[in-house]
Amino acid sequence: MSASPRPTRLAPADSETLRAAAEVLRGGGLVAMPTETVYGLAGDATNDRAVAAIYAAKGRPDFNPLIAHFAEAQSAAREAEFDSFAEKLAAAFWPGPLTIVAPVAKACRVSLLARAGLDTLGLRVPAHPIARALIAAAKVPLAAPSANRSGRLSPTTAAHVLADLDGRIDWILDGGSTPLGVESTIVACLGGPPRLLRPGALARERIEAELGVALARQSEAGAPLAPGMLASHYAPRARLRLEAHDVGRNEAALDFAGALGVSTSRLDLSPDGDLDEAAANLFAYLRALDAGGAARIAVAPIPERGLGVAINDRLRRAAAPRPEA
Repeated sequence: MSASPRPTRLAPADSETLRAAAEVLRGGGLVAMPTETVYGLAGDATNDRAVAAIYAAKGRPDFNPLIAHFAEAQSAAREAEFDSFAEKLAAAFWPGPLTIVAPVAKACRVSLLARAGLDTLGLRVPAHPIARALIAAAKVPLAAPSANRSGRLSPTTAAHVLADLDGRIDWILDGGSTPLGVESTIVACLGGPPRLLRPGALARERIEAELGVALARQSEAGAPLAPGMLASHYAPRARLRLEAHDVGRNEAALDFAGALGVSTSRLDLSPDGDLDEAAANLFAYLRALDAGGAARIAVAPIPERGLGVAINDRLRRAAAPRPEA
């Protein structure tokens, strides 16, 4: 694991810092940037050494592929072979919180290391203006997994990034809190029916309505085709007790719509039962409860609809048995 040679620079994203950060990226450095979903740890996706530095900074298994981010759909489409489903999805939802996994094009520039040796590639065009401006200024696609240590909670503020990666990366561009707060939805378009690889900030129902077909669900056997498919992921230090209807002694509480009532250490993802609000608050609230030192967190039931599907996916992975246990 290699560390940044000097302390990480944290700065507001403006025209001057964007130009400087883009120069760092072109030189093989690493920059954390806000997207509409979570903060991403960006490096030149065409540069093997930059990609290796991302893996090292995160402590990430090298069999877990990275998503390549582009400033516009036309650039993304040059790196992969899009079938009719992928073309329809890109036209409907880019820029936005959707990642499309497609076969690589013959002229694909994205590092084989970023693709974890696969002949497929995850591509996204983020909607956040800072992310798009940084990609455009860097003039290369950016590999940008979540800007946190591997397996830990995804960051939704620059402070979260700094807590995990200070001294490991070059820059953090501060763009405030991310509006959606949960990662992109990932859909594979590899011939045949499209498959949902990871629920995320774009609801399954919207995708199926656009395509006119149901999404198949990807088996998790074998090497992952996309990020976020490892069984244990997005994990706080505290253990999670899901589908809780009460709060035990010495437990913190992650509530939803007031289901768990009053407790000494409690945060409610959405007192009004709004799943969009709950998704935006998920990682920040888990971090806050974890920082309180509780050994366990009781988690209220979350409806399995809309963005609740993505929230429950992240919670199940956060609660899964961990390799180090």
